[in-house]
Amino acid sequence: MIFRKLIAAIFLPGLLGFFIFSGLAVASSQDNVPTHASGNAVTVHDEEHAAAETGKKEVLHGSKTHEVAGEGHGHANLGEVLPLWSCIPFACMLLSIALFPLAAPNVWHHHFGKISAFWAASLGIPFLLAFKGTALHEILHIVLADYVPFIILLWALYTVSGGILLRGSLRGTPVVNTTILIIGTILASWMGTTGAAMLLIRPLLRANNYRKNRTFMVVFFIFLVANIGGSLTPLGDPPLFLGFLHGVTFFWTFKIIPHMLLTVGILLTIYFFLDSYHYKKEGAKVPENEAKEPLKLEGTLNFLFLAGIVGSVLMSGIVNWGDVNTFGIHRAIQDWARDGLLILMGILSLVTTSKILREDNNFTWFPIVEVAYLFIGIFITMIPCLLILKAGSKGELAFLTNAVKEPFHYFWITGALSSFLDNAPTYLTFFNTALGSFYSGMTEAQAVPLLMTKSAVYLKAVSAGAVFFGACSYIGNAPNFMVRSISEEAGTTMPSFFGYILKYSLIFLIPTFIVVTFVFF
Repeated sequence: MIFRKLIAAIFLPGLLGFFIFSGLAVASSQDNVPTHASGNAVTVHDEEHAAAETGKKEVLHGSKTHEVAGEGHGHANLGEVLPLWSCIPFACMLLSIALFPLAAPNVWHHHFGKISAFWAASLGIPFLLAFKGTALHEILHIVLADYVPFIILLWALYTVSGGILLRGSLRGTPVVNTTILIIGTILASWMGTTGAAMLLIRPLLRANNYRKNRTFMVVFFIFLVANIGGSLTPLGDPPLFLGFLHGVTFFWTFKIIPHMLLTVGILLTIYFFLDSYHYKKEGAKVPENEAKEPLKLEGTLNFLFLAGIVGSVLMSGIVNWGDVNTFGIHRAIQDWARDGLLILMGILSLVTTSKILREDNNFTWFPIVEVAYLFIGIFITMIPCLLILKAGSKGELAFLTNAVKEPFHYFWITGALSSFLDNAPTYLTFFNTALGSFYSGMTEAQAVPLLMTKSAVYLKAVSAGAVFFGACSYIGNAPNFMVRSISEEAGTTMPSFFGYILKYSLIFLIPTFIVVTFVFF
């Protein structure tokens, strides 16, 4: 009965928001939205190019087609008129992810795609009715420039890594498991958190298939490999790649090594003691009747495709081949080329890897399908949140952006928002907040080198916050959800959305970040 009430509590605010948004926003949109914000896509893009000439551009997930948060043309101004309650569908989407698996697991398993579509529609339809062409531009923008490349990258990494199989007798002792976490943490900065996570989660699960309690292992894997490990290079995590596209030099992020080492050191130490405790408590023993087999890697050709994926992503951030207009959305040609190469790498992996190997690797399409269905709802419903955030001091979240003064403010506010919103635009928002605070009036080309040197502590805070805090929830970073799904398919019990936050993030991550704050910020 209580679960039914919880489900009702999820849907009713969304439906209420739908009707309120449809009525009030339509009535007020003509008065509130600046005239140039309600124009068609052609006018907007002329302004886009004009803004780009002055150095005021925004890049999201590798795309060189967006504007600086809070600056530029009329689309940015939409965040100034959107009310905070326009974020209700996003909150309800998160509540659905958190509560449906507990309240109605069968309904969720069979209909999570429909639930995601419902919340996307509950925002999208009234949003379109209220702001028409401007809203359509924002929806197309987040779908074509953010969601589609996001899913293509995840699909390619998931497909290629699923073709690499480690055979043999690898047994999950505390030392072996800690070693896997260390290797994954190192790899994450060079092949991306998603690539490292998809490559190593299956070997970790197989090595521990005789252990009773594997939940904490997967959670710390998400902490270290799927998030914090990606903090040293622009290849590691989208926010840092975005900073690279905006002028932060490739190896500047090595300045976060002390922050990463302290964080990783604390978490690895905790993990080792936890694993040792459970190992002894369980009396875990390798089954005596199992034959020992030497370790052997199969599907090694997929490492070539993995290198192709990393190279494609890096290429899209280095070259500039101009842009093309797709449904009114300007995207860089190199971004389309990158997406095409990623699809090619995935197809080559499917063609060259035997089906038997993938079956032995417990490879299924469900994890990537789940992520694709859920994240389209997340991406669309979070549009108002991102627009309001990008409006800065002129938006409903002005109390947040205006409160950011000290390095630890940048670390915690960037991090807190990155735990639930897309960490790439969150990074960009506070990256530009820092530029505006310290080097107002300068072009980006002039200001970024100064931010990297004279005000480096602020850039470190934004960078570390965006990457580290992605580990705080299942939706904080793309691989988190996929690791959870793969683990559940392998028979590992995983905590619920709130269970993950309450039992693990608040207990292990937040105290660690407090230590990092006192030491560095």
